[in-house]
Amino acid sequence: MAQEYPVYGRIDGPIVMIGFGSIGKGTWPLIERHFEYDADKFTVIEPDARQANFLKQHKINHRQVALTPENYRDVLGELFAEGKGFCVNLSVDTSSLDLMRFCREMGVLYIDTVVEPWAGYYFETTDNAARTNYALRQKVRDEKASNPGGTTAVSCCGANPGMVSWFVKEALLTLAKDTGRDVDVPQDRAGWAGLMQNLGVKGVHIAERDTQARRQPRPRDVFVNTWSVEGFIAEGFQPAELGWGTHETWFPENGHRHDTGCHAGIWLERPGAITRVHTWCPTPGPQFGFLVTHNEAISISDYYTVGDAAEPKFRPTCHYAYHPCDDAVLSLHEMFGSGTQQKVHHILTEDEIVEGIDELGVLLYGHEKNALWYGSRLSNAETRDLAPYQNATGLQVTSAVLAGMVWALENPEAGIVETDEMDHARCLEVQRPYLGPVEAHYTDWTPLQDRWEHFPEDIDESDPWLFRNVLAT
Repeated sequence: MAQEYPVYGRIDGPIVMIGFGSIGKGTWPLIERHFEYDADKFTVIEPDARQANFLKQHKINHRQVALTPENYRDVLGELFAEGKGFCVNLSVDTSSLDLMRFCREMGVLYIDTVVEPWAGYYFETTDNAARTNYALRQKVRDEKASNPGGTTAVSCCGANPGMVSWFVKEALLTLAKDTGRDVDVPQDRAGWAGLMQNLGVKGVHIAERDTQARRQPRPRDVFVNTWSVEGFIAEGFQPAELGWGTHETWFPENGHRHDTGCHAGIWLERPGAITRVHTWCPTPGPQFGFLVTHNEAISISDYYTVGDAAEPKFRPTCHYAYHPCDDAVLSLHEMFGSGTQQKVHHILTEDEIVEGIDELGVLLYGHEKNALWYGSRLSNAETRDLAPYQNATGLQVTSAVLAGMVWALENPEAGIVETDEMDHARCLEVQRPYLGPVEAHYTDWTPLQDRWEHFPEDIDESDPWLFRNVLAT
């Protein structure tokens, strides 16, 4: 007997998916399961001809064209001529802001997983401050401020950024309960920020360990990853970046602040993919992670700010601490060591992975119970039973896209929103069936432990959770 899935609503008008890489291919069956829509109005825009056979086999309309600043209005205007529908942007090298703005003009719902610029921006822009996610995000926030309300556009709604912002709220409620506090669920940003401050949380690591592996050793000159190689390389070459908390007493020598915007973040004069930090996940315990820039590092620090943005009373430090799969680590070493990007890219499929999980969560630290990791520990084996065409990493992303689409359909006039601003309980209700074990783990580990006493480091023992101690030297 075929399994029945909840149908969350009907999408009237066209559905246009921009990009059909690993995430697009995995999102499509979730849309098919959970929404009513006219199949003949579902179109994929994907310039890569390698996807053409799959799309043809499944009778999916395919526009084999790359969107550019010159053609995107014509292409999307033709597809959304009805003035309604849903644009699901899962691509690289397309301006999220321009596509979002146009969709809202047309009355079309919109969602993406990252604030993406047009092709060439990451590598041709010489000003590192302008290449940060802080700068890219601020343009979207400026658009929100200039044009409040209107058709919903969900910005940065994947696993991270996205799902992890919902995990932060669940972790805060878990911590409150476990420390004996009887608190009501906050109903607004001020309430959530006040709760984090009152619980004594100093900061958040988006702490991830990907242990998915295949039997075949990684060949030389091939970049192997469990999700978009192009996306990972692009963000890895951006400056390391983090939300900067009020408990910090030291400032990195290669660090820079921003003069405008929310003032919640700083950036380092160093690529994120070779900047290491100490962090903790349940399976490995203490581990190194890469301080790869992500939108949530800024949005979480911004959302939980108490007081004036320029001189806050409280703000948490927040950053990504990412240990990708071992093949991706080796690929990074080869790329940065040679100074040349590999020409061949390979994404590990669910059929070739023989072991491992993607352990993705949030590590809230500095409070009375020291540190709490809350997140998803999804295996590739379980993913194969839950949804087709993706590994564990992919399903954590695609299920968040599904949740964001459901929320947008239920809140069609919310304007431009980030996941921190959405109803986390509703979104996780939709997503949780696809996340495997979602667990809370406390640990007494701090960044001052397990250091090599033979090689003294420049650390500050007055507070183990200072970024000075988290940053690996």
